[in-house]
Order: sequence, then structure tokens, then C-alpha cells
Amino acid sequence: MSDGPQTDVSRPSALPTAKLLQRSTIPLVDQNSNEYLDAIEEEWNKKVDVEIDTLVEGMVDLVGIASISDKDKFRIAQESYQAECRAESMIRAAHSLLSIIHSMKLLLLLSDESQIANRRDMEMRHVQTEKEDLQQRVSALLNDLLHPPKSDTSMDTS
Repeated sequence: MSDGPQTDVSRPSALPTAKLLQRSTIPLVDQNSNEYLDAIEEEWNKKVDVEIDTLVEGMVDLVGIASISDKDKFRIAQESYQAECRAESMIRAAHSLLSIIHSMKLLLLLSDESQIANRRDMEMRHVQTEKEDLQQRVSALLNDLLHPPKSDTSMDTS
């Protein structure tokens, strides 16, 4: 028991593995808003893809290591170590994905609400004009059905 005295003090064991808010080297002045947002989206997609690839490769390697055959003790120990290393890298990738998800949630919560409100208002105006056009069309069709033109009725009586 050479760990030292036990206390209630929390000891940070590791820092998060995700690197938050890394920006591309493209100068911001030369980009318009859409290019800038596309570049950020591409960065996030690359981060997620790297971590997903790590998880998939780790799972493939674990399945490959788990083959059953005649093995000596050295081979068993070697495969056990490989499995532990792969599992640890998969755990790091999973933690990194969780960190990315957390960061994306924060970005969504703290994003520019005026842009979201502008989009919502623009969509609302579009829906309102579409609704008014459809109401006018329905009104015209109802008028045609309920009140046929008088010129047709005068021809039938003559």
C-alpha cells in the first residue's frame, strides 16, 4: 500500500482527448459565411470519421485476435496484450466521440440565435404567403361550385 494516504480530494487523472474549436488555416477575411460554416462542418465531420474508423478497426482487430486454434502460452499472452491495447484505443475513441458530441451540443445551445430567428421568420413569411394563395384558390373554386356563372343558366332557358 505505497499509494499514500487516502483523501477526499479529487485528483484529475487525464485531460479530455478532444481538441475543441480547432480552426482551419484559411484566413477568415477571404471566406464568406457559407464557406466558413462549410469548413467548420468539414472539420467536425473529419473528427467524427477518424474516431469512428478507430472504433471499426479496433473491432475488426479484436475479432481477428479472438481466433481459436492451437496456441502456446506466449502467443496467448501476446494476443491478450494486443486485445487490451485495442480495447484501450477504442475506449479513447469513444470518449473522444462523447466529447465531440458534448461540444456540438454546447455549440448548438450557444449558437447565434438571431440567425435562427431570421430563418424561422423567413420560413414563416413564406408559409403565410403560400397559405394566403391557397386560401384564394380554394375560395375561387368554392365560388365556382356554389355560384355557377349566370351566362350558362341564361342559355339553358332560351
